[in-house]
Amino acid sequence: MHERAGRTLERLAEFYAAPSGPVPGDPVARALELFHEVAATVPAYRAFLAEHGVDPADVRTAEQFAGLPLVTKESYLRRYPLPERCRGGRLDVNDTVAVSSGSSGQPTIWPRSVVDELAVARRFEDALVNMCGDGASSEVRPTLVVVCFALGSWVGGMYTADACRHLAAKGYPVTVATPGNSVDEILRVVGELGPRYERTVLAGYPPFVKNVVDEGVRRGVGWAALGVRLLLAGEVFSESWRDLIGRRAGMADADRASVSLYGTADAGVLGNETPLSVRVRRFVAGRPEAARELFGDARLPTLVQYDPMTRFFETHDGTLLFTGDGGVPLIRYHIADEGGLLSHADVMAFCRAHGFDPGESDGDERPFVFVFGRSLFTVSFFGANVYPENVTVALEHPDIADDVTGKFVMQVRTEADEERRLAVVVERAPDRPAPDTTAVAAAIRAALLRLNSEFANYVPPAYQTPVVEVREPGDPDWFPPGVKHRYSRA
Repeated sequence: MHERAGRTLERLAEFYAAPSGPVPGDPVARALELFHEVAATVPAYRAFLAEHGVDPADVRTAEQFAGLPLVTKESYLRRYPLPERCRGGRLDVNDTVAVSSGSSGQPTIWPRSVVDELAVARRFEDALVNMCGDGASSEVRPTLVVVCFALGSWVGGMYTADACRHLAAKGYPVTVATPGNSVDEILRVVGELGPRYERTVLAGYPPFVKNVVDEGVRRGVGWAALGVRLLLAGEVFSESWRDLIGRRAGMADADRASVSLYGTADAGVLGNETPLSVRVRRFVAGRPEAARELFGDARLPTLVQYDPMTRFFETHDGTLLFTGDGGVPLIRYHIADEGGLLSHADVMAFCRAHGFDPGESDGDERPFVFVFGRSLFTVSFFGANVYPENVTVALEHPDIADDVTGKFVMQVRTEADEERRLAVVVERAPDRPAPDTTAVAAAIRAALLRLNSEFANYVPPAYQTPVVEVREPGDPDWFPPGVKHRYSRA
């Protein structure tokens, strides 16, 4: 027990003394080091390697590491008992557990220790410095962080609170409030405490944070006077969404006022937006061909920078793998997110080739990962994949945005004579009239034809206009409060 406490205190001391920024070192060497340590101490991974005929002693190079079998939920997590996936086969070496959202239908338990939180806290630190600094240095202004994620066993709320408390202990002028996903409680906390700080950060799931901002506007909250900032995670959003919420919350600096985190219950936060990544993303947002050149697709993904010393990324058939330490260490874990990797040099070369000056990177030359999201959130219609982000753009049209919350559900319905129709159910904004469904359907069709070449070429014109329904805010069947929203339904 005393030995474990000593290691924990040593790691905490290292974190509190370390400057913000990427961890120095050789990412490949670190990944190999973690592999050998996990193979020696985690019973399930040792058995997994033996089953695949892998002798850990034979894995010494980057090429050999890249030949290791992929770890997936089916091949690993669901086949070996939870304690065996922990070091020494002991679950009790961890301090707490989180439960995945279960977006694929089956939640997973993820244990972690306070030490595991430190790599994630560095991503929050990077985001906080960018959002709440004074613009001339890394000094963070006095900041209230309001955790708007659901609390409880889900990962977002508790992990955010814990990471930000580490930053407070490190010396940043940060106070954390945890009202959870209650709009009334959030606005009560903001009203009471927000004026006492120079910055107020709303940390939450984008559609829910939009609800908070909109309800605050209706109740007369002066967001601009509170220096509000947004710390977002959980889904891809468009740059028009960033502009819309920025206007409503009185945020002037689009590069810094909102930061998206690429996070997962599996390993916490894997990467974060930076001012540089936001500027690049905003440049390609209105240029589908440029997006296709950079990302291989006209869709606009989340674009973040990551630290390869703590989360080592690879790609596999257009999807992402990562290697990272944690309560359940993961080696070449196939998370099934669609996306890819870009070096800092590649992104800068792309910008120069297009005559775009993205500004200074402040010496931060970390690589980039882009994420489209998981294909299970799409629907297939006439062989065309219809993505949530295609519909999101339509609902942000100035003639529509005020009357909807931004939440919607897509599905393909079978009607009489087996006719199939694309249907979109949208949520009405509180205290607003229901939007004209004909106008919404036309906007969705226009966005799909402009952004989705599969849809434009595969779907016959007579079927390109979706069927649109409007539901009340918080409809229990379509938009139940307090749970992670799903954008598609079978």
